[in-house]
Amino acid sequence: MEKEKFYLTTAIAYTSKTPHIGNTYEIVLSDAIARHNRFVGKDVYFLTGTDEHGQKIQEISEAEGITPQQHVDKIAGEIRDIADMLNVSYDGFIRTTDDYHVKAVQKIFKKLYDQGDIYKSEYEGWYCTPCESFWTKTQLKDGCNCPDCGRPVQKTKEEAYFFKMSKYQKQLEDYIEQNPNFIQPESRKNEMLNNFIKPGLQDLCVSRTSFTWGIPVEFDPGHVIYVWIDALSNYITALGYDVDSPGELYKKYWPANVHIIGKDILRFHTIYWPIMLMALGEPLPKQVFGHPWMLFGEEKMSKSRGNVIYAQDMVRHFGVDAVRYYMLHEMPFAQDGTITYEVFISRYNSDLANTLGNLVTRTVAMVNKYFGGVIEENNTPGECDDDLIRTAVGAIEAVETKMSTFRVADSLDEIWKVVNRANKYIDETTPWILAKSDETKPRLGTVLYNLIETIRIIAALLSSYMPETAQKIAEQIGASDLSYDSTKTFGITKPGTKVGEGAVLFARIDMEKKLEELAKEMEENTEPKIEIAPYKEDIPFEDWEKLDIRVGKVLECEPVKKSKKLLRFTLQVGNDKRQILSGIKAYHDPEELIGKNVIFIANLAPRKMMGLDSCGMILSAEHDGKLTVLTTLNDIQSGAEIV
Repeated sequence: MEKEKFYLTTAIAYTSKTPHIGNTYEIVLSDAIARHNRFVGKDVYFLTGTDEHGQKIQEISEAEGITPQQHVDKIAGEIRDIADMLNVSYDGFIRTTDDYHVKAVQKIFKKLYDQGDIYKSEYEGWYCTPCESFWTKTQLKDGCNCPDCGRPVQKTKEEAYFFKMSKYQKQLEDYIEQNPNFIQPESRKNEMLNNFIKPGLQDLCVSRTSFTWGIPVEFDPGHVIYVWIDALSNYITALGYDVDSPGELYKKYWPANVHIIGKDILRFHTIYWPIMLMALGEPLPKQVFGHPWMLFGEEKMSKSRGNVIYAQDMVRHFGVDAVRYYMLHEMPFAQDGTITYEVFISRYNSDLANTLGNLVTRTVAMVNKYFGGVIEENNTPGECDDDLIRTAVGAIEAVETKMSTFRVADSLDEIWKVVNRANKYIDETTPWILAKSDETKPRLGTVLYNLIETIRIIAALLSSYMPETAQKIAEQIGASDLSYDSTKTFGITKPGTKVGEGAVLFARIDMEKKLEELAKEMEENTEPKIEIAPYKEDIPFEDWEKLDIRVGKVLECEPVKKSKKLLRFTLQVGNDKRQILSGIKAYHDPEELIGKNVIFIANLAPRKMMGLDSCGMILSAEHDGKLTVLTTLNDIQSGAEIV
């Protein structure tokens, strides 16, 4: 019988910088869902990848002095390394710079243009580079900041192509109303409908001309395809989608069962993306699940706040599966979760070292101590056995129920009910007392058999969440079957099976010592504080407007005779030439400045210096006693105003 198909995706990670642990939560969550669905017998395709175009990346790479492609190659490699380090079982990893994706997106754009869904116009408004979002004046926070991230926006005016969102508004509204599980959790659906869709959809800007790092619009040089069509299309282009002939993977797996995304990009995935698919005549994904954020304490992680934790550091200190467990267990279904080192260590010690690890270690140790490492017959039943067995074999149904709605933390709680029941069973049966008499030795054999079988079921259930730990447990108890079907049957372990040596799964951590170690490490890695001169007093805006600051191209630059400090500049300013003297001889060779565009104040009264007229002031930045002449990033007409 053909397996049921299950296709899930993460949002593709933006390649502006190395992701922190809050960014990597999503891929671990998705991995647990993918592994669980493979575990229960489905044919799973799990896609992740990287979003690599945009103005922000172009600006970052220019500041780094490298090409955008070099920058995204580096960050995409780091993102993939982190996924591999966290034992993420993705089937596909797409990069939006991949040739096949570029060609497919160009075809999608052309199709939408040809059928009249995209038109050319001009955009004028406010733009947030970090969020890659356009806003109207009324949408801005405090009149000047992005309503999403709170950063300052820039006024922008440029020619662009637009997508007719309003054309599909009613169709999208009807689809969401008729498919109540399309947007989850429920609160997110209500937010999208009431706050964004029903008030009316504005047409969406889908091309840019103010930067070049993007997929070119083939039929209109100078335009690059904006993020919405480029990045969102990855979910189908990764499967070989082509507007002329969709690939075999696309035919097999689309529509997606679920897009796993952060709650902050829900609007793009539940409005823009479905409308694009409607315009293409393609089926919509069955569900979009917007997960909450992982916060540092009560704050969103941010490098500028100094509260960033990286997954690679956590793994180095605590191990892969401990990090996976914390991320999966400590994130509520619909509210933000939190991570601090103190809480992490506390959870590690209580759940992993004491509860799970101790159960496995002492059970295996008792089999080794009392029966030479050999599992005995299960032929002496007792009062507590039935409840233990019911708890163990009944867990899979509870786990499946929780995972069907992506309540991953709750599903782990169901597994820990079995772990706790097994620990209680040890206290109830007191194996150390049974071991004292030959008459009770058979009962001891049964007790330890029941514990080994329960631990085997626990290992099978854990394989979706903590795969390395599940395998280590299986090796310790001599289990070869961790299949889905095996979780429904108690008694699979064969008497006579040898157990391992009972190695510690999770060594208890000394909280105080570990926090000291982490604090010292963070202190060593913290960038030194940069001292700057104090800011001067505020001035009225009108005073700033009095300054006439211009760009001048350096035609000549030479030392002033008999002066230890002065250089004489001849600047091209439009059609005019201007002489300025500047005391920067100790910091620049004249030759390196010739041909540069420098910034100067044009309306300072001329003054005599060493017998020469100086008509203006060239601007320099000063730090630590060193001066650097201010120049423009790009070539620009001399005489241009600085505004």
